[in-house]
Amino acid sequence: MLKDIFIEPFGIQLYESKHLAGDRIEEHHHQVYQLIYTLEGTGKIRLNGKEYQLEQDHLTFITPLTPHAIVSDHKLTVLVLAFDKRVINSTNQKLFENSLFESKFIGLNPFNSSEIRQLLRTMLYEQANQSIHQEMALKIYLSQLLLLISRGEKDGETKDANTLRADRLRDYIDSHYYEWIHAEDLASRLGISTRHMNTIFKETFNMTPIQYLTEVRVRLAKKMLVETDKDIASICFEVGFESISTFYRAFKNITAISPNKYRTNQKQSCQ
Repeated sequence: MLKDIFIEPFGIQLYESKHLAGDRIEEHHHQVYQLIYTLEGTGKIRLNGKEYQLEQDHLTFITPLTPHAIVSDHKLTVLVLAFDKRVINSTNQKLFENSLFESKFIGLNPFNSSEIRQLLRTMLYEQANQSIHQEMALKIYLSQLLLLISRGEKDGETKDANTLRADRLRDYIDSHYYEWIHAEDLASRLGISTRHMNTIFKETFNMTPIQYLTEVRVRLAKKMLVETDKDIASICFEVGFESISTFYRAFKNITAISPNKYRTNQKQSCQ
């Protein structure tokens, strides 16, 4: 059964959908894309004949004309983000070609879940407050959301839970090394203690997450020192160190020489 969704004037519409315990939405399809994000409660979604459990922060991506049905176990509240082909452009087209070409149920890691919640809040704000920038803002935030979803799809079940946590933590550090990161914040995002986080990360990578963060930053700094003429203060800032003194100390602990000396030595060796 075809159900219409109103998505004018920009081809994007974000809305809340509430379901009481036992409510059933029979199998249907739409002519638009949908992202269904579970805010509260539990239920089940049947997608292309396969059933998945809906819980808080679970996300379902549905392509046009894909049959799906929903049953709520308890009170179930979801956010539905509907959009059509008008939002697909040269910037995000590759995501649809490589990752978002089919409907899928996506289990997100804790880091991406936090960012996706914030993007959805921002889109709700933009949608509610009309401005000359509204259409552009909604499309930009949607592209960011689709990128996060593509990166955050659930890993295969071949790894145990601790290895998955360690891998996700490493991936998060690799893509957020420039931010102000504390061990306590990383652990809280994973929902575990700092001690437990350090233990499972060391079991996989033989160092703590913060030690790995420092190595990532220094590795990138070494690359910039050799391949660019950027000032050392600029490099320090770009890779995420908060002060020159902290940068020099970390760099020397890993390389045994200062950034200036490293740059000089590398340039001399290339002559």
